[in-house]
Amino acid sequence: MIDREKASSVLVRVAEGASRVIMNVYSTSDFAVEFKGPNDPVTRADKAANDYILGELAREFPHVPIVAEESDAALFQGFEKERAAFFVDPIDGTKEFIAKTGDFCVMLGLAEEGRATLGVIFQPTTGIAFVGGEGVAAAMTVGGVRTPLHVTSCATLRDARMIISKSHRNSRTDEILGRLGTKERAPWGSAGMKSMRIARGEWDLYAHVGSYGKRWDSCAPEAIVRAAGGVMTNADGTPFDYLDADITNHRGIVCGNATLHAEAVRIIGPEARG
Repeated sequence: MIDREKASSVLVRVAEGASRVIMNVYSTSDFAVEFKGPNDPVTRADKAANDYILGELAREFPHVPIVAEESDAALFQGFEKERAAFFVDPIDGTKEFIAKTGDFCVMLGLAEEGRATLGVIFQPTTGIAFVGGEGVAAAMTVGGVRTPLHVTSCATLRDARMIISKSHRNSRTDEILGRLGTKERAPWGSAGMKSMRIARGEWDLYAHVGSYGKRWDSCAPEAIVRAAGGVMTNADGTPFDYLDADITNHRGIVCGNATLHAEAVRIIGPEARG
């Protein structure tokens, strides 16, 4: 059994260390950008941070598999047979990293028995750490100052301010999300940072239809959002299953307070189910 309160401190330390690795590259002009697939860049910072995180987590939690974006899939094969696993995105928002917008983060999530139970998200350019999970209060810490997190209490979609994807959108997704009728809709990069804007109550709803990255894009954010009083699921309302060997999030995302989440799923859920 993992002590989540103690584990959260370890994950923050690891995320901070990875952030130092990332910022050492960020301060240079040599990112060594490659492409794993169409519109899917990776830099030497992604790889170096991934290696650092794997080393630290393996030392602290030697028997827990690590499902990490920049790792060879063979390294975490069979993770779904274990009761716990870490889901790691060394740089969530690599495109934002390359563009030097600052809107990227390190994401470390823990899943137990198929559900997200602990998350740490660290933004290297600001030094802000977001933490939350089952039995771990949702909070953000910067400069030693700790602030509790809570989603908004907005009760209707027509009054809601919604975040959508910046790079994974097209006319179809815009049309479907437009059916929600929110009063405002704005695109942002980094799935983790979008989710944290919901967790800290800056925005009311985050929604997407269609493929939504991998489990490492959802695990840490989901744990924190839920600890902040919110709900985060596939866009059809079903929970993310971290015991599924297929780690692709095929059915989008809806993230917000329970009221807005239920209304959004009612409207766009059929599209997510196909």
